[in-house]
This record gives sequence, C-alpha cells and structure tokens, in this order.
Amino acid sequence: MQNKKSKLKKSSPFEIILIIVLAILALITIYPFYNVVIVSLSNTQASATYSPYFYPHVFDLTGYKTIMQDPYFFKSLNTTVFVTVVGTAVNMFLSVTASYVLSKKRLLGRNFFLGMILFTMLFSGGMIPTYLVVKNFGLTNNVWAMILPCALNTYYLIIMKNYFTTFPISLEEAAKIDGANEFTILFRIYVPISAPFIATFSLFYAVERWNEWWNALLYINQKSLAPLQIYLRDVLVSFNNQLATQAQSMLGSQGKVHVQSIQMATIVIATVPILCVYPFLQKYFVKGAMVGSIKE
Repeated sequence: MQNKKSKLKKSSPFEIILIIVLAILALITIYPFYNVVIVSLSNTQASATYSPYFYPHVFDLTGYKTIMQDPYFFKSLNTTVFVTVVGTAVNMFLSVTASYVLSKKRLLGRNFFLGMILFTMLFSGGMIPTYLVVKNFGLTNNVWAMILPCALNTYYLIIMKNYFTTFPISLEEAAKIDGANEFTILFRIYVPISAPFIATFSLFYAVERWNEWWNALLYINQKSLAPLQIYLRDVLVSFNNQLATQAQSMLGSQGKVHVQSIQMATIVIATVPILCVYPFLQKYFVKGAMVGSIKE
C-alpha cells in the first residue's frame, strides 16, 4: 500500500491527468453495457421513473423468462454455436495450413498466389455474383452458407504467413533429418510453438463467427436456421408479437409488457457467452499480441 502511495506521489501531473482521463473513458465505455444489464433485470417503467438509472430499483426477470420460453431462441442459439465452433475450426485449419505453405520460399508460384490473395483484399466479386455462386452450390438455407463463404480471412492469412517466416530454417531441417514430413513439422512442431499466436486468431475468428449475421441475412430465409444475431435483430427492430403474448401471459392481466426489458435481456444473452470465452484465452491473447514486437 505504501509503495502505491509513493508511486502516486512520484507521478508527474501529466501522468495523474492521463490516469483520470483513461478512467473516465473506461467508465464511458463500460456504462452502456452495464446499463443494458440493469435494464434487462428491471422493467421499462422503473427505468423511466428513476433517472439516471444506476441499479435495478424493481427486480424483474420477465425479459429473460420470455426469451427462454421462445423456441426460436434455442434454435438460433444452436445455429450460432454450431457456426462458431465448426466455423472457427475451418477458419483456423485453412489459415494455418495455407500460411505455412505460403511461408516457404521454395513453393512454386508463391508470388503468384500471394498476388492473388492481395488482389482479393482490394477487389471483390460483389454481392450479386457472390450470391449466385452460393446459390449454384446449393448453400442457400443451409448453415454452411455462414461458414464456407468466409472460410478464410486474407488479412489474418498474411499475418500468419509473416509469422511462420520468422521460424529458423534449421528447425525444419533438423526435423526432416529425423524423418518428419511437412504435416509432422506443421502440426507437431510449428503449431505447439505457435499456441499463443494461434489462440489469439482463434479468438478473433470465434468472435466473427458468433456475430455472424450478414451472410445469414443474405442466404438464410428459414427462421428455424437463423443465427442468434438475426434473432436479436428481429427482437430489436420489429418486436415479435409471439414474444409479447408470452410475456403478457406470464405477467397476467394486471401486468404490462415492457418491450425494452425483453430487448435488453436478448442483448445480454447474445453477448455474455462469447465474453466468457475470453478469460480462458487471455494469457494466450497477451502473448500472441506481443509476438514479433520483441527481438531477442
């Protein structure tokens, strides 16, 4: 405690002001999500009566009960979990294998392939041609339409390729002397060494797949196949009459349906699961973010 006080005394006025400014910015950043949580635990009438709203004056779980009783919520949750788990696995497998191959200067046509990859970062086929390709492959109204069209992120691929080029060639040569082939070198040497780096990009991919909604909006017409983000969009933009009926039946004739509480509860349910993944990957994320920043 004394060390903290002594450090604070030794801090310059600029550092103190900087700490205060950063603390204010942190509060400004955190408060919107905090407000969503407490409104979801209360109701619209209470949040309108007590302003500013810092804690739930009326504890009401009607929003969560309404969402949990909607069968389409669990269908959308299952779709999102499948797309996140399988999609992230496909993303990482293609990214790791492609970046490993492209990191080898002996690859025939390596510059051509890299040029084509860079070309896709600057130009795309457009929405309609992409839709026609997806339709011709029979992926419309299919969960794979949310996985295969975005199976590879070229920006992440280039970063991984640059990272693999930092590995000493002697490491690969020593493995080949022991009889290892390319697959053994990649999955038994490169991947274990790159665990923090791979975990970082796995988190990036997982967040993208969890928040997937654009491809679902374009290629998915069946409500039973819609992901969680489309379900959230429907609740926020056009409140479902079925949800209103369910909420009214739980509250009884004396109660009143609070649309905003149900909407905020949906946001919390759609956000918290992916937030729970971060603590397990935090130690790898910090190491992976520092890869390449320190030269030994």
